[in-house]
Amino acid sequence: MDLKYANENHSTIINQKDGVVFLTFPKLVEAGVIHGFSTRIGGVSEGCFSSMNLSFTRGDDPKKVAQNFRRIGDAIGFDAKDLVLSSQVHETKIRPVTKKDRGDGIIRETVPGIDALVTDEPGVPLYTSYADCVPLLFFDPEHRVIGMAHSGWRGTVAKIGAKFVRYLEEHYGTKPENIVAAIGPSICRDCYEVGEEVAEEFCRVFDKEEIPLLMDKKENGKYQLDLWKANELILTGAGIRKENLDITDICTCCNSDVLFSHRASNGHRGNLGCFMYLDK
Repeated sequence: MDLKYANENHSTIINQKDGVVFLTFPKLVEAGVIHGFSTRIGGVSEGCFSSMNLSFTRGDDPKKVAQNFRRIGDAIGFDAKDLVLSSQVHETKIRPVTKKDRGDGIIRETVPGIDALVTDEPGVPLYTSYADCVPLLFFDPEHRVIGMAHSGWRGTVAKIGAKFVRYLEEHYGTKPENIVAAIGPSICRDCYEVGEEVAEEFCRVFDKEEIPLLMDKKENGKYQLDLWKANELILTGAGIRKENLDITDICTCCNSDVLFSHRASNGHRGNLGCFMYLDK
């Protein structure tokens, strides 16, 4: 699989098993966390969903989606029927889940309005979905806690990443400096044009000296927005050490042939999945 990289960071590992291609992050791999970010490769869906669509809500054949989940689960290393799915609405609600929640979103409805999942129980695979927004992955090696947050521009402005770190501190005793984290594949600065309204929101919540790092104003009055840098600032500002953070160098829009991108496809697409799992 050929990927276009946005910089020289190359903070992802390409994995393939039984025809399924997925991405992992070096620092989480080194920490022993089972995880993965899907690509479009290795599923059974067709047309604009081709081929590894991981969403039941885009109009794809549910039987094919279920088969895709089984395939990605087998490749990464969990049982798909145990998955807990998020139901994202671009807000900041965090849901703690346990073994009793296994199957939510796969064999029954899941809790609505959730953009982040967390667990300290082995045997509970977590799923969040993407098609340009930013996946944030967290692991506390001391207390054996994993979690993910979905951070589009609204979640980024609301600093869901910092909220997640505080949640780990308050509920699990996590020390932010111990967290191993990743900012996953999503839309890059060059591809993400936004209007004045979105730019104003970022100017409202980020320091003035940070804004040039996040946005370039164009002659047409639009802005190029860097969600990767914004989330890096949020996570490091919340106490995560830079040396414990993998930052993506893969843009979903630039690589829309192998990754689903809402912007590149004008909304005619499936969903990518991000997964984390504690096996023991």
